[in-house]
Amino acid sequence: MKLSLTPMYLGLALSQNPGYLKLRKIRAARRIARTIAQSQNRVYLSGNSLMLNIQDPSFDDSSDKLKSSEQLNWSNWNDTTQNAVIILKSGPQALKNADKSYIKHTSTDPEDPISLLLDSANDSAKMISLRSELFQNITKYVKINDDMGEEKPMEFAAGEELSKKALKKQQKEAEKAAKKAERKTQQIQQDAIDKEDISVGKYGQLNMIQSKEEYKERNFIHVKELNKTLENQTIWLRGRLHTSRAKGKQCFIVLRQQSYTVQGLAAVNEQISKQMIKFISNITKESIIDIEAIIKTVPAIIESCTQKDVEVHIQRIFIVSAAKPQLPLQIEDAARAVNESDDTGLNIKVNQDTRLDNRILDLRTPANQAIFRVEAGVCKLFRDILTAKGFVEIHTPKIISAASEGGANVFTVSYFKGNAYLAQSPQLYKQMAIAADFDKVFTIGAVFRAEDSNTHRHLTEFVGLDLEMAFKYHYHEVIDTIGQMFTELFRGLRDNYANEIAAVHQQYAVEPFKFLDPPLKLEFPQAIELLSEAGVTLGEEDDLSTPDEKLLGKLVKAKYDTDFYILDKYPLAIRPFYTMPDPNNPKASNSYDMFMRGEEIISGAQRIHDPDFLTERAMHHCIDIEKIRSYIDAFRYGCPPHAGGGIGLERVVMLYLGLDNIRKVSMFPRDPKRLTP
Repeated sequence: MKLSLTPMYLGLALSQNPGYLKLRKIRAARRIARTIAQSQNRVYLSGNSLMLNIQDPSFDDSSDKLKSSEQLNWSNWNDTTQNAVIILKSGPQALKNADKSYIKHTSTDPEDPISLLLDSANDSAKMISLRSELFQNITKYVKINDDMGEEKPMEFAAGEELSKKALKKQQKEAEKAAKKAERKTQQIQQDAIDKEDISVGKYGQLNMIQSKEEYKERNFIHVKELNKTLENQTIWLRGRLHTSRAKGKQCFIVLRQQSYTVQGLAAVNEQISKQMIKFISNITKESIIDIEAIIKTVPAIIESCTQKDVEVHIQRIFIVSAAKPQLPLQIEDAARAVNESDDTGLNIKVNQDTRLDNRILDLRTPANQAIFRVEAGVCKLFRDILTAKGFVEIHTPKIISAASEGGANVFTVSYFKGNAYLAQSPQLYKQMAIAADFDKVFTIGAVFRAEDSNTHRHLTEFVGLDLEMAFKYHYHEVIDTIGQMFTELFRGLRDNYANEIAAVHQQYAVEPFKFLDPPLKLEFPQAIELLSEAGVTLGEEDDLSTPDEKLLGKLVKAKYDTDFYILDKYPLAIRPFYTMPDPNNPKASNSYDMFMRGEEIISGAQRIHDPDFLTERAMHHCIDIEKIRSYIDAFRYGCPPHAGGGIGLERVVMLYLGLDNIRKVSMFPRDPKRLTP
């Protein structure tokens, strides 16, 4: 930054303050400036100050010589080769804050004008006025150029005079600078007033909560409980800052607690300062905050919040845990309806991998909050319904010595000096429980499948809802029990989780799930006939492919108006060795699958409970008997006839809600390409 000074203007600036700097003669002031130029001194910037280095300010050869020690009252003026005169360029308030290391002034006279001006403890109205006057007079005659460049010595000849045009230009610039200085002074005075914060203690960052203080009960209320009946009550809320918008002397926020939101308002008044409003407006989105507020009804519905008829007027606000300013994904983008365009017109969509890489943020959306509450509801209903029917919940091992079903798609793990496997299914242990006279059992737990299937419906780890049941005469006793369990489960979801289902469908629009009571039951040949009528030809012992199942689901929906049905009597050739053959049809089996929206969600059958017949069927499938010896031996001490099946929890939730990818309903999904987070 360059500064332009002329001898006359410097002299005018100093001479306008004769009471302060004791420069009574303008000629002496001019000679000081001329000496600066002649000795090739420079004008320097230091922080908020303009510093003039003066090497020899003595004028002993003139009658109007300047007696510096006497006139300026600087006791060491003649004792040093370099002295500094500080002239501020940014305002009088900064004069008292100038870096004292640049000031050669040791006067002890309390009335000395330089001492008064530099006295940091003297903030009287009179002194503020003096500093302001000094500053205005200086800036009136000092031209400051804001262009950047290398500092150069000031060069001007003795006796230099300005032209009228140049003088007029300089005067205009001086007037402009004076007005700027006045505005700056007013701003400084206003800043001094603003320092008086009436809201101290009502906002800020809380210390880390480490349970250090004695526990005290606070009247915290969940956002979803806010309504008109609580009007004028003072309550505490804890949630995340969803959005904020400052407008003048007030700030609007939206506080989010899980899937529920409420509008908050803070406005400057006799209890809330501008500093508090500024603090609120600077809180980063997704930060966890505590708010003490008064509940107020609103004249118009607040469409953007779940709590539409009330807002909260903020009295106190504290940050419990601050979020980083830059988020890897925006909650608004992640929560946008799949067919909805955003206001910017950019149509920002968050892809599946980005969501899963930043799952903590993605799970905060209303739809995801709802999905996993529905999923919890499926587990609860499954447990409650079966318990009411006399089932006993059991827990089976997940580390086993051999593949659960004799297959190769298992995960091998190191087990001390040998190897073990992660369970593909709890089937063996369910059947052992039946042989141990538990009659009806179910289990909920992790199931592992080492299948390299990168499809929309496969995971390498999922939650299995497995059940097994002894029956008296016919395996249809078990089919009917499972079918009834599903209809009760669907009804429970519809009646008890309507809000959550609506939240999911607000982002992912699908038709509501339909079911019949009792559920539709078809036999495999009937399915083949339906597909044949639609142009798909299958043999009586062929399995259904995924496209076949999808098409069959649409055909069943069109004909029977249901999304859930049971398909019985699968061909024996496509079922596992332990499946009981149909005694009336050697090509069929006592096995079944159940479908939701055209996709299989449970596969089950009557199991062979006779060890000799089981051995025969295993040999028919060319299975090494020694590898399944422990399984066969489990039935050598008597076992009742039984049947059961395994249900994939994630598939049930995905299909009930009509979602397109099973990863949406697995909180932290595992597939062949994903092992984190």
